[in-house]
Amino acid sequence: EPIASTSIFPYINQLVRELDITGGDDAAVGYYAGLIESLFFVTQALTVLKWSRLSDRIGRKPVLLIGISGSCFSILAFGLSTTFWSLVISRCVSGALNGNTGVVKTMVGEFTDPTNIAQAFAWIPISYSIGSFFGPLMGGTLARPQDQWPTLFAHSFWNKYPYFLPCAGAACLLVLAAFTIIFFLEETLSTKRRPKLTSAMLGVSFDPDGDDQEALAQKSMANVPLRSLLIPTIALLPLFYSTPIYLGGLGFTPASIGWWLAMFGIADGTFEALFFAKIVDRLGPKRLFCVSVSCFVPLMTMFPIMSWLVQSRGMVDHTITIALLIQLVLFVTWSMAYGAVFLIITNSAPSKNVLGAINGLGQMSASTARAVGPALATSLFAFSKEHNVLNGNAVFVVFIVLTGGLRWLGSQLPDKIQDRDE
Repeated sequence: EPIASTSIFPYINQLVRELDITGGDDAAVGYYAGLIESLFFVTQALTVLKWSRLSDRIGRKPVLLIGISGSCFSILAFGLSTTFWSLVISRCVSGALNGNTGVVKTMVGEFTDPTNIAQAFAWIPISYSIGSFFGPLMGGTLARPQDQWPTLFAHSFWNKYPYFLPCAGAACLLVLAAFTIIFFLEETLSTKRRPKLTSAMLGVSFDPDGDDQEALAQKSMANVPLRSLLIPTIALLPLFYSTPIYLGGLGFTPASIGWWLAMFGIADGTFEALFFAKIVDRLGPKRLFCVSVSCFVPLMTMFPIMSWLVQSRGMVDHTITIALLIQLVLFVTWSMAYGAVFLIITNSAPSKNVLGAINGLGQMSASTARAVGPALATSLFAFSKEHNVLNGNAVFVVFIVLTGGLRWLGSQLPDKIQDRDE
């Protein structure tokens, strides 16, 4: 799924330009690109809690398969879209049918205990990082295949739908994932895995349709602060890379954007696979979250620095490459905040019986932030460039200020995670 969602990043800004949505105004591309990227999370925020609660009744695997199928059909529809509204509809359908992130976190919480939960949760951001490697690489490499391999893709279909190939590639991987779930993934919901095991045997009074589950979930989530203000970076990176140099961007092609985003993804995944659990054991989730959030300020600062460097030099040279590598290091450190939050949310559950609702509420808040974040970030970026506010850098100043608020929220997190009832 991360492959499907990130594969559009290298070419979404170019697609908006080619559809002439902005009337030829390059500075306004961010408004529409951000909206398209955010719509998935808008509809997901409206439905993810329902999917999580449904998984508490019918099992985790059926809900995962529904989400995978929705992603598959919607990404194919996205590749066949030739108007702005068809892009909008395909993204909305994908989000509405997809509650998998919350369900996956629930499954991880169900087959772990306090001795191995950090190691297990390290694999969630790692899986996203792997997708963030292959997705942009696929999107950037396979976009407009008729330009790169004119002999092989000479049919008029590819001129009419120049971005269908990366979407089809992502859909094939989703089909493979669906078969993997069907044949190899074990159901973790106790009532479906072992029908005779009841909540009474666990010593917990539990009614999946009653008010107690919702009350417990909301009580636990009340101690988890809003933590997703940093989502905009995912949208700002490809937008900044694709923006022409004269507007303060780097002027990268979709292929170059894909390669750089892939590098960010693989570096992030490798680092978290090797060091995340050890860092959590040493610092604890709260301190790790605060340290990671603090890296967001220099991460944002790198954008105007690179803009100034490329405009003063007139081209992307080794100096810009070094700056990008520094930003990569900051990005990897910052992204560990997600893994830390996953741990805190899962361990806020008073028992495993309400993990579905807990993670559903957590994912709903995250989806809401992701719905607002990319659209806000890219719109602020477009507004800053269009009106030359703070020399086009107002968007970065805004998010640096917001980081201070997020850092304070992080200080309100519990110092230690609690053990769940077994």
